[in-house]
Amino acid sequence: MNYVNDNNNNLNLSLQRCQCIMPDDMARPLVRGGGGSRHLEASLSEPGAPVVGILGTGDFSRSLARRLVASGYQVVVGSRNPKRLSALFPEEAEVMSQLEAAGHADLVFVAVFPEHHSTLSQLKPALAGKTLVDVSNGLQINRDGPSNAQQLADLFPESFVVKGFNTISAWTLQTGPRDGSRQVFLCSDHHKAKSAVTQLCRRMGFVPVDMGFLSSSLEIENIPFYLFPSWHIPILCTLALFIFFYLYNFTRDVLHPYITERKSVFYKMPIETVNVTLPSVALVMLALVYLPGLSASYLQLWRGTKYSLFPNWLDRWLTRRKQFGLCSFLCAVLHAVYSLSLPMRKSARYKLLTAAFKQVKQGVEDSWVDEEVWRMELYLSVGIMALGLLSLLAVTSLPSVANAVNWREFSFIQSTLGYGALFMATLHTLLFGWDRAFSWDQYRFYLPPTFLLVLILPLGALLGRLALVLPCVALRLRQIRRGWERSQYIRFTLTDGGCHDRLEDASAV
Repeated sequence: MNYVNDNNNNLNLSLQRCQCIMPDDMARPLVRGGGGSRHLEASLSEPGAPVVGILGTGDFSRSLARRLVASGYQVVVGSRNPKRLSALFPEEAEVMSQLEAAGHADLVFVAVFPEHHSTLSQLKPALAGKTLVDVSNGLQINRDGPSNAQQLADLFPESFVVKGFNTISAWTLQTGPRDGSRQVFLCSDHHKAKSAVTQLCRRMGFVPVDMGFLSSSLEIENIPFYLFPSWHIPILCTLALFIFFYLYNFTRDVLHPYITERKSVFYKMPIETVNVTLPSVALVMLALVYLPGLSASYLQLWRGTKYSLFPNWLDRWLTRRKQFGLCSFLCAVLHAVYSLSLPMRKSARYKLLTAAFKQVKQGVEDSWVDEEVWRMELYLSVGIMALGLLSLLAVTSLPSVANAVNWREFSFIQSTLGYGALFMATLHTLLFGWDRAFSWDQYRFYLPPTFLLVLILPLGALLGRLALVLPCVALRLRQIRRGWERSQYIRFTLTDGGCHDRLEDASAV
């Protein structure tokens, strides 16, 4: 007990010494509570930090003020009604008139609507020689120009306008960059002004992306209006394939029995028809992930060089392979969920009871078919493995996971295991079809079974990949990708008398 008391006494003395030498800034709480003086001297800013001004008192301005204060900046807010709106801002930020804020600040955020920029013209003398950060956005995509930032630069010719922070939401500013996008796109015609905003951006915890001169501001202002631009083609392709295969399956499995036998099986439309359609779309979309890479390889072999641009359609296809793969994964997961729900339906129970009644009526004691049992066991096992590999591909496509592996590991997962997933999914479909391709009653309305149509692209992709693995083809492709060109060669002639200057034969190098 004495030993413990001695240790406690020593610990208390150490804490008292630490409190004596603790700097004032460290002793202050990070978040102040209660009232207090609303002056810059009471802020948590670091000594020598530039004074940042904000013109505007909207939601974005309030969130920006909180973020700047938390990052150690002195903040002044310019408002037309400073007394009425001062309570909405942190106590470390001083709310004053717009003219006073423009005079105190070294760097000013212009957080007012573009149509109100003209109301700031009286601040030209106070803002001369200072950096203005335009955070505004338009009401719709502007393809003709000029941008809001360019109009602001024309209005304040003696100031240095920087476009930025328009793609960051007020929520991201308030909660921090961990809960939102970290990228901040910046552009300006003035290098020093852009460097100052870049430093401020990093200090706030964001990642600045230099977009060049102020002429790029039109592109930056249009970014918030784009709705998944890289997803348009994959989503449209997925929807088109789903509609095609759904109508195809509906014609064969629902419409054909009704027309030929007057048998109504329209109850299949919500579950069974959708469940047959989803794996078809998933497998075709997965094949579309690897077909552009194969096309690029064969195009390089045909041209004999890698120093030639791909066609625009192929280039766009290559950049959207990730989206195609994720759409394929979504359809595969939905197929698994729909398959698990099949036994829960009333129709499935009625069918099971009907089959059991017929078996009893016919006096059949054992309906075991060894071939069908093996087919179903293999079919389910291979399907589960294919879904597992697809899940691994989907997880590694996430930026947080992809950044944790090196390029060789990422390439092995996305390429080698990806083709393994394509092979397993193709085998899963072949086991489903089994010998149905050779049964005439499967060709309803003279239409082949769905799985035959689905297998065209996956088998083509697998055979194309197999051809590239051949040693002679793989060696030439490796040479091309290391800089070899078929069009470059040295012509020379060898005669019995030795070497001459005449050029006759060709030898590739």
